[in-house]
Amino acid sequence: MIELPDQFVFNTFMFLVWGSLIMWMAAGFTMLEAGAVRTKNASMICLKNIGIYSIAGLAFYFVGYNLMYVDVGDLWGSFKLLYGPSADELALLGGDAGAADAVASNGYAVLSDWFFQMVFVATAASVVSGAIAERVKMWLFFGFTLVLTAVIYPIVGAWTWGGGWLAQQGFQDFAGSTIVHSTGGWAALAGVLVVGPRLGKFRSDGTVRPTPPSNVLIVTLGVFILWFGWFGFNGGSQLALGSVFDAVAMSNVLVNTNLAAAAGVLAALAVSRSVLGRVDLFAGLNGAIAGLVSITAGPDITQQWWAVIIGAIGGVLCTLGIKALELAKIDDVVGAIPAHLICGIWGTLATAIAAGAQLHIQLLGVVSVGVFVFITSFIVWKALDITMGLRVSRTVEQLGQDSGELGIEAYPEFVLMPENFDE
Repeated sequence: MIELPDQFVFNTFMFLVWGSLIMWMAAGFTMLEAGAVRTKNASMICLKNIGIYSIAGLAFYFVGYNLMYVDVGDLWGSFKLLYGPSADELALLGGDAGAADAVASNGYAVLSDWFFQMVFVATAASVVSGAIAERVKMWLFFGFTLVLTAVIYPIVGAWTWGGGWLAQQGFQDFAGSTIVHSTGGWAALAGVLVVGPRLGKFRSDGTVRPTPPSNVLIVTLGVFILWFGWFGFNGGSQLALGSVFDAVAMSNVLVNTNLAAAAGVLAALAVSRSVLGRVDLFAGLNGAIAGLVSITAGPDITQQWWAVIIGAIGGVLCTLGIKALELAKIDDVVGAIPAHLICGIWGTLATAIAAGAQLHIQLLGVVSVGVFVFITSFIVWKALDITMGLRVSRTVEQLGQDSGELGIEAYPEFVLMPENFDE
């Protein structure tokens, strides 16, 4: 057996462990969304989220990864990317020195990199689910998820992390404030505009009917899981753990991530009374997500005190965004658009303010990704709506998707069905 350098082992191990931690964020999104919707739709949220992760895994394996890292000068070679190098790695068992050199030059096992990149695309797709919850048909939502994970996200990734034109311009987005979170946010915004608000959300006089979280406990649990998973999200984006420099850099990234989230919580709570009329727990929980999204573009290059400022501003922007969407009569069930889209934009631009990135290049990236993702997503959503009807029927929406589409209740003891009555 040919021995590879320790750096190869550490890097590969890092991708697999951090990727597994990011995968756990799927559980966080599930809990956050299931607790935020009304109980009659909680089962559908659970099914959608495990479906998202499954679709993302298959779509990114067969199409998305190769599209994201395609070499236009060697299309066939690019589309063998997943299948060729892994065979070389296995050849090491036979002591193939040539294969050893080829594998070691990557610095990590190829499929470990695929796994790490795949959980990012699953995260982007999860952003969409909560925003358009309670009124979109399951299979059509899965259809959009397939397009997003196989084509839309990989194209954005090819422009940036794949070494494309935005990367060549100097665009900086360390772990994906724009590439992951704003992509999900733009797709979600397009979706809610096409499908419209939930029945009764906005009264005829223009006032908003409150729809508080049905289970604050699991929303809070979901946010803590996401916060925990974000350490893998941002820390793993160092993309190496084979040197002292990488270890120190990763430590700085994790500390900045934690500081920004904490600042986002407190800032959101501080302004929630003046913006929303009450000290709002849901705003504070979204403030954590906002702080995390905001720091994601530059946790590697910002000072700790800047991380606090960036996270705090993110928390304020998210709370203001929740109110702005209500005023615009845009129904985002979980606040995904303010937390991921608005704060994704802010975080990307903040790298120019706090850490020396080029503002015009950062702005170019934000606008380019936004225009592409929003227009493409809007076309896909609209096509699904015109051809098959995106929205569930009025009866299903009133009854709830759990009973209306799945025939299963998340909380059956609260459902007044004839069989539940004593004779």
